[in-house]
Amino acid sequence: MRRVIEPLLSGGDERAFTARDVEYVRDLGLIARGAPVRVANPIYAEAIPRELTLATQEGLTQEVDWYVQENGGLDVEGLLAAFQRFFREHSEHAMARFEYREAAAQLLLQAFLQRIVNGGGRIEREYALGRRRTDLLIVWPPGKFAGKSEAAETPRRYVIECKILRGSLEATVREGVPQTLDYMDRCGAESGHLVIFDRGADKSWDEKLFRREESLDGKTVTVWGA
Repeated sequence: MRRVIEPLLSGGDERAFTARDVEYVRDLGLIARGAPVRVANPIYAEAIPRELTLATQEGLTQEVDWYVQENGGLDVEGLLAAFQRFFREHSEHAMARFEYREAAAQLLLQAFLQRIVNGGGRIEREYALGRRRTDLLIVWPPGKFAGKSEAAETPRRYVIECKILRGSLEATVREGVPQTLDYMDRCGAESGHLVIFDRGADKSWDEKLFRREESLDGKTVTVWGA
């Protein structure tokens, strides 16, 4: 099962699984019938990473109130900056706990986000083999945290797209920014963030961790290194 599910979670295009592996996971109902290989439905897209990250999520010392703005919005910038600090200090130990090593960085980010978003919002996920990315959409009800009825304000949407660095950083950014903007347009998101995980051992943390803004067609994506 891991040979099929892991590249879906990581966005990779590794195809180490066999036809028998695929049929087995299909028979379990976890992936859809027919090509391409993909998670069967939104319920499983949510349940699979939740199950894989539950223990890690429960062990995180993070509080929802730290990231709620005065107007009830979610401080996504502060949340991702906190994740960078956490990733620098704890990623080696935390990722070693995941059996799905190729998807460990993305799962760790999802555990971190879920720990906060569970306090009132939700995360929607899109996975597909060979897309070289994982799409996350945070749906956040500002009214709930601003002393208003949740129905009084339209939920805010924030896109977070994850990519593993393959090749040069600049090429990955050039590929990832349009993908993030496209997902923002489809979701009606108010901000978009591209998180690039660098698994190379030849760079220091000071080189891997960065934040910068990239603009395309008058729209901006914030790029985060991890």
